[in-house]
Amino acid sequence: MYKIILRENVNRYSCEGLIKIFLRPDLYDLIYAPSAVSDDFWPETEKTPARKNKDRQEYQPNYEAVINLTGDETASTDKNAVKRMLYSRLSALTGYCHEWGILTGVRPVKLAGEIVRRCGSFSKARKELLDFYLLSPEKADLILDIYHYQQEHLPKPPHESVGLYLGIPFCPTRCLYCAFTSNEAKPEEIERYLKALHREIDGTADAMRMKGWYPESIYIGGGTPTTLTALQLDELLFHIEKAFDFSRLLEFTVEAGRPDTIDSEKLAVIQKHNIGRISINPQSMKDKTLEIIGRTHKSSDIERAFAEAKEAGISCINADVIAGLQGEDENDFVRTLEKIIAMGAENITVHTLAVKRASKLVEMDKDFHYKQAAMVAKQLAAGRKLLKEHGYRPYYLYRQKNMAGGLENTGYCKNDTLSVYNIRIMEEMQTIIALGAGGISKVYYDAENRLERVANVSNYEIYIERIEEMIERKKKNLFQEEETIC
Repeated sequence: MYKIILRENVNRYSCEGLIKIFLRPDLYDLIYAPSAVSDDFWPETEKTPARKNKDRQEYQPNYEAVINLTGDETASTDKNAVKRMLYSRLSALTGYCHEWGILTGVRPVKLAGEIVRRCGSFSKARKELLDFYLLSPEKADLILDIYHYQQEHLPKPPHESVGLYLGIPFCPTRCLYCAFTSNEAKPEEIERYLKALHREIDGTADAMRMKGWYPESIYIGGGTPTTLTALQLDELLFHIEKAFDFSRLLEFTVEAGRPDTIDSEKLAVIQKHNIGRISINPQSMKDKTLEIIGRTHKSSDIERAFAEAKEAGISCINADVIAGLQGEDENDFVRTLEKIIAMGAENITVHTLAVKRASKLVEMDKDFHYKQAAMVAKQLAAGRKLLKEHGYRPYYLYRQKNMAGGLENTGYCKNDTLSVYNIRIMEEMQTIIALGAGGISKVYYDAENRLERVANVSNYEIYIERIEEMIERKKKNLFQEEETIC
């Protein structure tokens, strides 16, 4: 058991994120102090965040060690200075050197790009990532390589371009690890939702025409968009084509994640509308695992969906897999990747299991990701090796809270089939307009390198009721400002 004392003025979010990479929450007490204090300090008037049900008289254990970062040298307002000291103490006490150093943010590739532009060279940026942010050489080289690859193939977005996202918040069943806005709904409810979404499409398209904006990429996600019937999907795609300017569109993606929602009729609709990219997401090719995580299909259904998509002429198929799923070892993970490679996926996104607050998994075992850390590291390393051998290279990367081992999600592509939308949303240098329940638009102000968020409500029933408010909210916060937006 550890006692950690930090000053009240530190960046609590990033410090607590770093601590959780090294220690499970039940292994430490975290206390904030107003100024320099001794190691035996305990708040007189506040209960510690880690022990809200215990007061100081009832709970003051004998600690294995105390990390006290309240001295004068920690009074700096530089959050990274405090995080480096915290990292050093945690690493010394646990014997663990985290590959991502002090980084706790979602977008390390974006940071790498900022450092390259500021330093003027990749070699100087690498040195800063190693010495200042304490990354391992492998992680520093990885994000610099991804940034360089992205710049080669997808430079800064045009001024008038946006990324367009449309959310379909419905799935056949809810997966164990899922925390997305997804629901099991009756057909009449889905119809009501689509009517509202069509209304928001019209309102957004009108406003975009007035501003002279056009979609560079369109992404229909979820949930599972192919939960819709073939007719509903056809009507939605036709409406999108009619509403928006496609003359400079680089990419159109439809998530078809669940193979139990894919059939030849829906694939024919997708092909009819010239959709160049879909995502079929196995997560695992092990039937027992699919059963555990709440999937109602078999690995053979995934193989069937891939074959039908290839036969339909879909030019780019992405497949998502998850490292760290229950009951899987390194060999299981490698076999999953081998099968997906054999099926001909152009993109493969390797996710690290994250225990998300709104998922069923967190109710079963909130600390599951800690138990999986060592196995996930082995699975990711084996996956990188295998994918490289078969001609795939990493093209985008991001991290999340509560990931096993504090590691990362990495998108791999073959033959330069990198996803425009995935890169743009991670580099945050383009306005993303999100339609549908749970959609969060991000308005980019180029001159200030600043983002402002404009959110839709996440509950689809409330979204339907308040659709006119969602449209007006976009008009006010997305389209009426005079500052330069990209």
